[in-house]
Amino acid sequence: MAQRLRLGGIAYGGDYNPEQWPEEVWAEDVALMRQAGVNLVSLGIFSWAKLEPRPGEFDFGWLDRVIDGLHAGGIAVDLATPTAAPPAWFQRAHPDDRPVTADGRVLGYGARQTYCPSAPAYAEACARITRELAARYAGHPAVVLWHIHNEYGCHVARCYCERSAVAFREWLADRYKTVDALNEAWGTSFWGQRYDSFEEVDAPRTAPSAVNPTQQLDFRRFSSDALLARYRAERDIVRAADPDVPITTNFMAGLTDNLDLWAWAREVDVVATDHYTSAERPDNQIGLALSADLTRSLAGGAPWLLMEHSTSAVNWQQRNIAKRPGEMARNSLAHVARGADGVMFFQWRASRAGAEKYHSAMVPHAGTDTRIWREVVDLGTRLQQLAPVRGSRVRAQAAIVWDWESLWALDLEYRPSVELNFRERIDAYYERLWRAGVTVDFVHPTADLSGYRLVVAPSMYLAPTAWAENLRSWVRSGGTLLTSYFTGIVDENDAVHLGGYPGALRDVLGVRTEEFLPLRKDERTKLVAPPRIEGAGAAPGTAGRWAEDLTLTGASAVLQHADGPAAGRPAVTRHGYGEGTAWYVATAPDSGTLDAVLRAALADAGVRTPSGVPDGVERVRRVAEDGRGWEFVINHADTEAVVPGPGSGHVTVPGGAVEVLDIASNITGGVV
Repeated sequence: MAQRLRLGGIAYGGDYNPEQWPEEVWAEDVALMRQAGVNLVSLGIFSWAKLEPRPGEFDFGWLDRVIDGLHAGGIAVDLATPTAAPPAWFQRAHPDDRPVTADGRVLGYGARQTYCPSAPAYAEACARITRELAARYAGHPAVVLWHIHNEYGCHVARCYCERSAVAFREWLADRYKTVDALNEAWGTSFWGQRYDSFEEVDAPRTAPSAVNPTQQLDFRRFSSDALLARYRAERDIVRAADPDVPITTNFMAGLTDNLDLWAWAREVDVVATDHYTSAERPDNQIGLALSADLTRSLAGGAPWLLMEHSTSAVNWQQRNIAKRPGEMARNSLAHVARGADGVMFFQWRASRAGAEKYHSAMVPHAGTDTRIWREVVDLGTRLQQLAPVRGSRVRAQAAIVWDWESLWALDLEYRPSVELNFRERIDAYYERLWRAGVTVDFVHPTADLSGYRLVVAPSMYLAPTAWAENLRSWVRSGGTLLTSYFTGIVDENDAVHLGGYPGALRDVLGVRTEEFLPLRKDERTKLVAPPRIEGAGAAPGTAGRWAEDLTLTGASAVLQHADGPAAGRPAVTRHGYGEGTAWYVATAPDSGTLDAVLRAALADAGVRTPSGVPDGVERVRRVAEDGRGWEFVINHADTEAVVPGPGSGHVTVPGGAVEVLDIASNITGGVV
């Protein structure tokens, strides 16, 4: 981690909510935690009403006893500020500080995150409870991490009340300086929306038709910044009181899209995230890997902390399918394989009451005579054995461009097709790379790309000049770039780059599109290869969703449409640019064709893909500074898999199991 926790090994534990239980249960909890190998718990996340039962009146006695008991049992604490759940007395005193939706509905009390982030009274109340907590527990030997709030933006990412509108105007004035600059950026001459002062600008509330897209995009930016300001305020209070203990908050990387986590990641000492698999997806291990890779990338490659995941079923999916035997350990170790130095759950003990009472936990409703508890204990033992892995890093030769602003902009109305979707294209390309055994990082468009051989940009809709030049110069110096359709189209204000598509990237891709030709729902076109892609096979491929009236301005056609609105037009192109190569995939090929295109681009980039690895087997390496390394071989299939070892010979991994190999000595670390 960017700042190490004072722990002897990999962090293991979960959210602990002792206030839900009689005090006589607390000693039992500590004893069970020791049995399970727990060394860290998150504490106090939803405790505001108990810590401050009335405004300005505090009760810390119970929390003192909990923390002291945990410390005596050798269990460290990730101490939270409880500001994600304002008490009932706050709601009663400040009814106007509840969040308001875009269509004017005021959200009621009875859940969590019931607040407007721009409300002064909420900010003051947060500061008060945070100051009291920090003053009381700064320097406590049990507290090894401070945890600000919980899952910012999870339920209420944007508030449209009048307080938010005022704060939005202030944000705009700071960003644009003059109203003329705002008018230029927003293109307000269209539909007669021109403003004469910032005071005339409103939040983008529900209107008769589509609200100005740049206004909506800026409101997403503002809303992320407004929540970040709340985080910073609490963090700075804690930092002043306890400067030597790292501070974090829990992201939801890959699960929610409400925050620009590139900006947020710069503000935490330890990057932490929550992740829950999509239970109904039979290949949900791919989404898990994507989230882990994204979190590691937010951490700049440093180890990170899995703050929450589930032992089995969650409570909020449509069908809360239980995890099969061994799946919890497999999920946990997959996160460790991709850089996590901590495995935490929501929660320690399953709740008897409340909205999440059917969410699985480390101690289930049925108690310790259960499969889940036995697997919890076994996982604790395994993580203790893997303590030497702590601090090592994952290395990747390929990267995927990920930009939350492009995601927000693509989500707006009046795009050329309803099937233009940021995550759909990201997921399609990530899955093929995962199945090819290629470990990837995620990068912001402005990132230093010099350490990568291949960069994939499936959904970089926004392409400000500086972002496009970063990719262009990297290709010119020898990189291999692969982009998908609707990339490079607009600038930072959602204004179209003129002269033909794909806008800012036309020259590096060597193509020019005059018109988009989106396909009808379920329409497929045939793809033919002039010449055939090596390894693609004799059968023609197909494509859906999208096509373009595309012409070549230096690139060569690799695949073309045989029918449909773009019949005879290139569908996949390849262009030598400077010392590098740029590929353009101007449609959505079937998975086999996309796999062939990606493998050809990988070959261009000199990235070798592993051979002899059965489908469903995941292999990831972590390497320490001293050169020692570990290879995680994760078998997601039900049947035994035989895979090549990191040196010579082969490794047999039972169905559903995980093998961890010491690369230096080629010694097996055991099977889960």
